Amino acid sequence: MNQTPEKVSVTAQAVHVIEQLRNRFGPLMFHQSGGCCDGSSPMCYEQGDFKVGERDVLLGEVHGCPFYMSQDQYEYWKHTHLTLDVTPGRGASFSLEIPLGLRFMIHSRLFTEEELKLLNLI
Repeated sequence: MNQTPEKVSVTAQAVHVIEQLRNRFGPLMFHQSGGCCDGSSPMCYEQGDFKVGERDVLLGEVHGCPFYMSQDQYEYWKHTHLTLDVTPGRGASFSLEIPLGLRFMIHSRLFTEEELKLLNLI
């Protein structure tokens, strides 16, 4: 039996940063920014600090943290698998990792035809 593919995953480096932030701030959440502040970057917040709207889509969880995206942006990205990663550098956002001299980023790839079928996208 084929399993439904994940829409979002996380690298080991990002897991390490999430653990640091969780130890400091408690439960976390992510929202894929749609262009405000820092382009289209994943933003990390203390859970509940970002008000998720009824038009936000829960893509899944990364290391126990919910990961959301706006419905409008999801319509463009729904055929894409996202991988949360981290890189040195300072973004211009309000994301919690910024004071660490790091920024979360996304790697993406298109889902395969088989994955799209399992996700009921074709």
